[in-house]
Amino acid sequence: MATSQTGPDDTSHEHEDILYPEAGPFVLLHLASLAAIWTGVTWQALVICVVLYVLRIFAIGAGYHRYFAHRAYSTSRVFQFILAFLSQSTAQKSVLWWAAKHRHHHQHSDTEQDVHSPRHRGFLYAHLGWIFSTRHRTTDLTKIADFARYPELMWLHRYELTPAVILAAIAFLLGGWPGLVVGFVWSTVLVYHGTFSINSLAHVHGRKRYVTGDDSRNNWLLALITMGEGWHNNHHAYQSSVRQGFRWWEVDPTFYILKALSWCGVVWNLKTPPEAVLRNEQRLGTKIIERAAAELAATFPVERIAAALHEARTHAHAPTLADIRDALATAQHKTADLLAKAHVPGFPTRDEVRLRATAMFAKTRSMEEIVERAHRLILEALSKRLAAA
Repeated sequence: MATSQTGPDDTSHEHEDILYPEAGPFVLLHLASLAAIWTGVTWQALVICVVLYVLRIFAIGAGYHRYFAHRAYSTSRVFQFILAFLSQSTAQKSVLWWAAKHRHHHQHSDTEQDVHSPRHRGFLYAHLGWIFSTRHRTTDLTKIADFARYPELMWLHRYELTPAVILAAIAFLLGGWPGLVVGFVWSTVLVYHGTFSINSLAHVHGRKRYVTGDDSRNNWLLALITMGEGWHNNHHAYQSSVRQGFRWWEVDPTFYILKALSWCGVVWNLKTPPEAVLRNEQRLGTKIIERAAAELAATFPVERIAAALHEARTHAHAPTLADIRDALATAQHKTADLLAKAHVPGFPTRDEVRLRATAMFAKTRSMEEIVERAHRLILEALSKRLAAA
């Protein structure tokens, strides 16, 4: 039951096995669900299934995610271990592995370095394929050094399946074979796909209230299934918030339970988003602006514009390549003026870029910065195409 040797994340390694060894137990667990045909389905087993699903989907959100990955609140060392134990009873690897991978995800969300982006690797890979990829076997403990210093968490890291095995044994003692198959196995499989849907579906389907520089979305159905984790665009807008349902009608049971625990003194220092974020009036960070601008600029056909400019340069009043380079080196508006005089078909004005940005993105105070940066990126890309010609 010991986990794989720890080390830095290797996301540059291109070779991946067709059938990953770690996928074997995962597939067998799904097949084990069919054993209910022989064990039968009892009311007692169904109650165990529901209780274990709710308990462990809460542990995923409150433990793996909001506490270990984002430190959205504080707690004692004892309750920290309880959270870690309950989280790992889901058989989704150790809290150190899970939180380290999740921190990496936020650092590179929906870029080529993201460990599970539907945009770059496809829906199925984002949903579950990445977990069994050889490149993600190890844990970069430097990303989770704040928790790796606890010996008890390192013990759970080394023996990651121990909590799941203990819980399976308890389910068997309480409900016999139906308790094990229906109670434990069914709930484990359901928790798997409830959790995985945030990495996949919540980056494909839903609404975007905030500009986050990635594909994260709010999805009310996923929020119900995962006890609040489906308000994913909210989460990406303010990652350290213990509350992910920012509006009163955005149901977030995980937050409600944590709030109740705070009244009992079990948890404290619950972090919430500032008013500027709740009103969507915050200034975006440079990284988010850069990502949004790159996405916006990519929607304009630079190759076609470059071809049109080459053709336009045959006219007497068209700017030369040297003119464009000089303008790029001095001021962006001069470059735009030169291209406008050349009557280049398809070259966007700032107003056209702004119009497309308004259609693509949610309302934000940083819209003009996104537009300006996108316009500049288009000009830079055009300059490179012309220089290479």
